[in-house]
Amino acid sequence: MILSLAFYMDLQKAFDSINHEILLHKLSNYPIRGTVLQWFKNYLDNRPQFVVVNGVPSNTLPIRYGVPQGSILGPLLFLVYINDINNAVPGEKLKLFADDTNLFVQGPVMLLIMLTCCCLNYIVGLLPIN
Repeated sequence: MILSLAFYMDLQKAFDSINHEILLHKLSNYPIRGTVLQWFKNYLDNRPQFVVVNGVPSNTLPIRYGVPQGSILGPLLFLVYINDINNAVPGEKLKLFADDTNLFVQGPVMLLIMLTCCCLNYIVGLLPIN
Protein backbone atom coordinates (compact mmCIF):
# COMPACT_ATOMS: atom_id res chain seq x y z
CA MET A 1 0.00 0.00 0.00
CA ILE A 2 1.37 3.42 -0.98
CA LEU A 3 0.55 6.39 1.23
CA SER A 4 1.11 10.10 0.86
CA LEU A 5 1.93 12.58 3.60
CA ALA A 6 2.06 16.35 3.50
CA PHE A 7 3.71 18.53 6.13
CA TYR A 8 2.90 22.22 6.20
CA MET A 9 5.55 24.23 8.04
CA ASP A 10 5.32 27.90 8.88
CA LEU A 11 8.78 29.14 9.79
CA GLN A 12 8.10 31.37 12.80
CA LYS A 13 9.99 34.63 12.86
CA ALA A 14 11.57 33.58 9.58
CA PHE A 15 12.17 37.11 8.35
CA ASP A 16 13.77 38.02 11.71
CA SER A 17 16.23 35.12 11.75
CA ILE A 18 18.20 35.82 8.57
CA ASN A 19 21.94 36.08 9.18
CA HIS A 20 23.22 39.06 7.18
CA GLU A 21 26.65 37.55 6.47
CA ILE A 22 25.15 34.33 5.10
CA LEU A 23 22.62 36.29 3.01
CA LEU A 24 25.34 38.49 1.50
CA HIS A 25 27.40 35.39 0.70
CA LYS A 26 24.40 33.80 -1.03
CA LEU A 27 23.75 37.00 -2.99
CA SER A 28 27.37 36.94 -4.20
CA ASN A 29 26.75 33.43 -5.57
CA TYR A 30 23.97 34.70 -7.89
CA PRO A 31 26.35 36.66 -8.94
CA ILE A 32 25.63 39.97 -7.26
CA ARG A 33 28.93 41.69 -6.61
CA GLY A 34 30.64 45.04 -6.44
CA THR A 35 28.47 48.12 -6.08
CA VAL A 36 25.18 46.19 -6.02
CA LEU A 37 26.38 43.83 -3.27
CA GLN A 38 27.62 46.84 -1.30
CA TRP A 39 24.19 48.43 -1.71
CA PHE A 40 22.57 45.33 -0.15
CA LYS A 41 25.17 45.38 2.65
CA ASN A 42 24.40 49.02 3.38
CA TYR A 43 20.66 48.27 3.27
CA LEU A 44 21.03 45.53 5.90
CA ASP A 45 23.79 46.89 8.15
CA ASN A 46 23.61 49.62 10.76
CA ARG A 47 19.85 49.54 11.14
CA PRO A 48 18.95 50.66 14.66
CA GLN A 49 16.04 49.40 16.72
CA PHE A 50 14.35 50.56 19.92
CA VAL A 51 11.02 50.18 21.67
CA VAL A 52 8.87 52.58 23.64
CA VAL A 53 7.07 51.32 26.75
CA ASN A 54 4.81 53.69 28.69
CA GLY A 55 6.35 56.60 26.79
CA VAL A 56 9.92 55.66 27.76
CA PRO A 57 12.24 54.70 24.86
CA SER A 58 14.79 51.92 25.27
CA ASN A 59 18.42 52.17 24.24
CA THR A 60 19.02 51.96 20.51
CA LEU A 61 20.68 48.72 19.42
CA PRO A 62 21.87 47.56 16.00
CA ILE A 63 19.91 44.87 14.18
CA ARG A 64 22.21 41.98 13.27
CA TYR A 65 19.63 39.54 11.94
CA GLY A 66 16.57 39.78 9.76
CA VAL A 67 15.35 41.76 6.82
CA PRO A 68 13.09 44.81 6.99
CA GLN A 69 9.49 43.66 7.09
CA GLY A 70 6.88 45.54 5.14
CA SER A 71 9.45 46.26 2.45
CA ILE A 72 9.43 45.03 -1.13
CA LEU A 73 12.92 43.57 -0.73
CA GLY A 74 12.17 41.65 2.51
CA PRO A 75 10.36 38.67 0.93
CA LEU A 76 12.80 38.58 -2.00
CA LEU A 77 15.84 38.50 0.30
CA PHE A 78 14.19 35.81 2.42
CA LEU A 79 13.65 33.65 -0.68
CA VAL A 80 17.28 34.11 -1.72
CA TYR A 81 18.28 33.05 1.80
CA ILE A 82 16.15 29.91 1.93
CA ASN A 83 16.13 28.98 -1.76
CA ASP A 84 18.81 26.29 -1.39
CA ILE A 85 16.73 24.38 1.17
CA ASN A 86 15.54 22.30 -1.78
CA ASN A 87 19.00 20.72 -1.74
CA ALA A 88 18.11 19.23 1.65
CA VAL A 89 15.40 16.98 0.25
CA PRO A 90 15.90 14.74 -2.79
CA GLY A 91 13.51 15.15 -5.68
CA GLU A 92 10.81 17.78 -5.83
CA LYS A 93 9.19 17.04 -2.50
CA LEU A 94 9.62 20.53 -1.03
CA LYS A 95 7.54 23.52 -2.09
CA LEU A 96 8.25 27.04 -0.86
CA PHE A 97 6.04 30.10 -0.66
CA ALA A 98 7.57 32.95 1.36
CA ASP A 99 7.96 31.58 4.91
CA ASP A 100 5.64 28.62 4.33
CA THR A 101 7.36 25.36 3.48
CA ASN A 102 5.50 22.24 2.37
CA LEU A 103 7.00 18.76 2.34
CA PHE A 104 5.29 16.01 0.34
CA VAL A 105 6.35 12.39 0.81
CA GLN A 106 4.94 9.28 -0.85
CA GLY A 107 5.73 5.58 -0.59
CA PRO A 108 5.09 2.32 1.21
CA VAL A 109 4.47 2.72 4.95
CA MET A 110 7.95 1.78 6.28
CA LEU A 111 9.77 3.70 3.55
CA LEU A 112 7.44 6.64 4.13
CA ILE A 113 8.28 6.73 7.84
CA MET A 114 12.04 6.51 7.22
CA LEU A 115 12.01 9.07 4.40
CA THR A 116 9.87 11.49 6.40
CA CYS A 117 12.14 11.26 9.45
CA CYS A 118 15.26 11.78 7.34
CA CYS A 119 13.81 14.76 5.48
CA LEU A 120 12.45 16.50 8.57
CA ASN A 121 15.64 15.91 10.57
CA TYR A 122 17.74 17.32 7.76
CA ILE A 123 15.51 20.38 7.34
CA VAL A 124 15.45 21.06 11.08
CA GLY A 125 19.25 20.70 11.23
CA LEU A 126 19.76 22.90 8.19
CA LEU A 127 17.64 25.87 9.25
CA PRO A 128 19.77 27.19 12.12
CA ILE A 129 22.97 27.15 10.07
CA ASN A 130 21.42 28.25 6.79
